[in-house]
Amino acid sequence: MSVRAPIAVVVGHVDVGKTLLLDKIRGTAVAYREPGMITQHIGLSFVPWQAVERFAGPLVDRMRLRGRIWLPGFLFVDTPGHATFSNLRRRGGSIADLAVLVVDITSGLEEQGVESLNLIRARGIPFVIAANKLDRIYGWKSEENRPFLFAVEGQDWHAVAQLEEQIGKLIDQLSRYGIEADRYDRVRDFATQVPIVPTSAVTGEGVADLLLVLAGVAQRFVSKERLAVGGGPAKGVVMEVREEKGLGTVVDAIIYDGVLRRGDTVVTAGLEGPMTAKVKMLIVPKPLDEMRDPEDRYRYVEEVRAAAGVRLVGEGLDKAVPGAPLLVAAGSLEEALKAVGEEISSVKIESDREGVVARADTFGTLESMVLFLRQSGIPVRRADVGPPSRRDVVEAVLSRRRDPTYGVILAFNVKVPQDVEKEAASAGVKIVAGEILYKIVDEYLRWARELKTKALEAAVSQLVRPCIIQLLPGYVFRRRDPVIVGIRVVKGTLRPGYALVRADGREVGVVKQIQEHGKPKEQASVGEEVAVSIEGDVTVGRQIKEGDYLYVKIPEDHIKQWLFQYKDQLRGDEKEALDEYLRIRRSWK
Repeated sequence: MSVRAPIAVVVGHVDVGKTLLLDKIRGTAVAYREPGMITQHIGLSFVPWQAVERFAGPLVDRMRLRGRIWLPGFLFVDTPGHATFSNLRRRGGSIADLAVLVVDITSGLEEQGVESLNLIRARGIPFVIAANKLDRIYGWKSEENRPFLFAVEGQDWHAVAQLEEQIGKLIDQLSRYGIEADRYDRVRDFATQVPIVPTSAVTGEGVADLLLVLAGVAQRFVSKERLAVGGGPAKGVVMEVREEKGLGTVVDAIIYDGVLRRGDTVVTAGLEGPMTAKVKMLIVPKPLDEMRDPEDRYRYVEEVRAAAGVRLVGEGLDKAVPGAPLLVAAGSLEEALKAVGEEISSVKIESDREGVVARADTFGTLESMVLFLRQSGIPVRRADVGPPSRRDVVEAVLSRRRDPTYGVILAFNVKVPQDVEKEAASAGVKIVAGEILYKIVDEYLRWARELKTKALEAAVSQLVRPCIIQLLPGYVFRRRDPVIVGIRVVKGTLRPGYALVRADGREVGVVKQIQEHGKPKEQASVGEEVAVSIEGDVTVGRQIKEGDYLYVKIPEDHIKQWLFQYKDQLRGDEKEALDEYLRIRRSWK
C-alpha cells in the first residue's frame, strides 16, 4: 500500500480566476489559451510536493514545515462549473478529498460560488477559500509570487483597512450560510473555522500560503486510510467525454485507486446502462502540465497509478456518460458489470412513492440533484440521466394525484424536447429547467407555495366565515320583504348568501346584498358599518329589533374544517366570533 496525492477540486463562480491560480502554481498559461479566458473543459494536473516547496520555500521555512509534509503532492481538478464538480463521484460520496472555493474578494460570493458551496457542504469535503484578486485592493503594493504573510506586513494602513473590510463582508456572507470563517492566520480552530487565504492569480501573491494551508488541511482532515492505494485493478470516474482531433472520442477520467494499463477492458456506464470498452491508448500530461491544453506534448504511457488524471482512447467510449464509474474488469467481467449497474441504479431512482421527477445531464449532476432535493425536503419519485421523456410526463401526472405540487419535472443542465414540452403543457405538468441547481429548487418551491396558496384560498373561499353583527338603532330602511337595515360588523366577516340566526338559534333569514354609500359590496369586515338586505320571514320590531346581535349560521361540516384544518386562516376576531357562536350553539340543544 502507498499514499496517493489528495484530489483537490477548484470551484467558484465564472471568471474568478480559478485557472489563472493554477497557472501560477504550475508555471503554465492555460487560461490565456481558453476562448475569452473562460474554462471550457475540465482540467487535470498533478503538482508534486517538491514543486510546492520550491514555489513556497521562504514561507515553508517560516512555518517550519520542511520535511513535515508526507503528501506526495496534489492532483488538481479545474472545473468549468459546479456541474463538473458533481461528476467527482463514487458510491457513497465524492472522490474529491479537498476543495478550493475561489471567490472574487471585491465581489464576494456569487451565484455559482453559492452553488459550489452547497455541493461542498453536501459532500462533507474539507475546503479552503481563496479570496482572489488581491491586486485589485486600492493602494495594494504587489510583488511577484510573494507570500501573503510577507506582503501584508509592508502595506500602507489604508490598503490593509480596505482588505479587512472586504474580508469582513465575505465572513458575513458566509455566516448567512452557517459557515464560520476568518483570515487563515487568525484561525484558531481549523475544525470549526474555514480559512480564507487572500490571493492574486495575476501577481502570484498569496498562492504559497494557499498551497501550505491546503496541505495542512489535507494532513489534518483527510486520513491516510482514505489516501491509501494498492496495485489492484483501477477504480475511477468518467469526468468528460469529448471529440479530440486525430483521436476520435476520448474520455478524461480520474483514477483514485489501483492501476490502469493499456489493453485493459474497462466497464463504465452509458444512458442505456453498463458497457465495456478496450483501452487502446493512455495519455497523460507531464507533472505541472495540464490535461486540457498542455504546453508540452502529452506522454503516451503503458500504465497510470492513482491518483491520476488520464485520457483514454478506445472503441465504444463515445457512449460513456460523465459521472459514471470506471472499473477495470481484471477478474470476472460479469462482476464488474454488476458493480457498475448497482452503482448507477443507486443514482437512477424509481419508486411508487410520491415525489417530483428529476432529470440531469450526467450521473454526477443527477446524484447531486437528488441529494440537494432531499436536503431541501423535496421527495423524488423518479430520477434519470438525459432529457425529459413522455414517460416522465405520465409519472408526473400520477404523482400529482397524491399531491398537486409533485406534478412537476425538474430538468438540470438538459434541453427539454419540444414534443415533451407540448405534452407536459397539455397535461398540466410544470417543467422547471435551468443550469443552476439552487435556482431550479427555488423556482420550484415558489411555484409549489403559490399552488398551495391558491388551493388553500379556493378551499377556504367555499367555507362560511364566522361573524357577529349588530343592528344599528335608527337605521331601519325597510322592516320586511326584504328587511333593509344598517348594521355594524362586531366580529368576523359578512358576505352575501350567509344565513343569520338569533342568540336563541332561531333563523332570521339570508343576507341578500351588502351596500356601502349606495354601492354593492362583496363583504364587510370587523368594525365596518354597512346596509344589508335580509330575505326571510322576518320583521323588524317583531322577530328582530334595533340593537340586536345576530350570528352567521355556520354549517356543521364547515365548523369541523375551521377547527381542525383551517383555523390558522381565521383572523383573531373571526376566531373569537367562532368561539362565541359555538358557545351559544350549545345552549340550543
